[in-house]
Amino acid sequence: MGKVILEVKNLKTKYITRFHEDVYSVDGVSLKIEEGKSLGIAGESGCGKSTLALSMMGYYFPPLHYTSGDIIIDGVNISGMDPDKVRTTILGSEIAYIPQAAMNALNPTMKIIRFIEDVIHAHDKSVPKAEIRKMAESYFREVGLPPEVLDRHAVELSGGMKQRTVIAVSTILNPKVLIADEPSSALDVTSQKMVIKMMKDLMKNGHIRAMMFITHELPLLYNVTDDIAVMYAGQLVEYGSAKEMVFDPIHPYSHGLMGSILVPEEGTRGANLTAIPGTPPNLKKPPIGCRFAERCKYAKPECFYTAPAEKMFGENNTRMYRCLMSEEELREVYANEQ
Repeated sequence: MGKVILEVKNLKTKYITRFHEDVYSVDGVSLKIEEGKSLGIAGESGCGKSTLALSMMGYYFPPLHYTSGDIIIDGVNISGMDPDKVRTTILGSEIAYIPQAAMNALNPTMKIIRFIEDVIHAHDKSVPKAEIRKMAESYFREVGLPPEVLDRHAVELSGGMKQRTVIAVSTILNPKVLIADEPSSALDVTSQKMVIKMMKDLMKNGHIRAMMFITHELPLLYNVTDDIAVMYAGQLVEYGSAKEMVFDPIHPYSHGLMGSILVPEEGTRGANLTAIPGTPPNLKKPPIGCRFAERCKYAKPECFYTAPAEKMFGENNTRMYRCLMSEEELREVYANEQ
């Protein structure tokens, strides 16, 4: 096992609505990312993927609030840290975040160089603008962007160029961890390939040391990430290598999720597409038992009142799933369906 760059331990965060109701969108999540590795987060809309990404930054804005748990970046626990300290010492330099709809994250009235100045001056106000420009031009060339982009406004850039520019601005300080939330959405195939290549090159060239990649496109996760974690109703329900998760999912939700997509790989061609009935539970009042029980066709009576714990399995116990049924029981019911 390599060096762990990012570790999350039993993280719980919640949204507080204007009616003072708690919505636990991240409820007891634990994960690790090793140096040089990338982790994909999969799951349907509303399962808590983006909230997990925001929560891992350690920088909270209402209505999102930290409840408990640890976020450890290269041995430093940032959970509960003063927000100003997180902003000036952690964000950008230790961990960086590419939000959903990143193409719209650039202020249309500002030139790109201004964004880089803001990022660097948030950490050190004494750096001269001339030095920042020199650094930015060198970095943009290295990541495959023409330095002329620095003097342009966002409206002068194509969608793919804007996305790559946001990634470059976010990683200008060589953060240890990059969290990318749907970085290739709303792009054409050519632009997607360029964005993915850029992110892989950032890892290869040492500008980032680990990456978390969130997307609805599961085939993309298979080709981009080393491991995949499946999230459902605020919890991780299964974790394993990308190959294991696509070709051998064990949790009923993961099994249904992988069965609902087309992956043009050997072993999946010709397979029938399946659908998962029902809707996710209301996280204002999550079920006391398994959160997937209402939608699970294999659910037993005890599933509705007993919350399943995480179970480790696989070679060297490197895989995890959260279900009351044993691995053998699940494999048997899947085999009987074929």
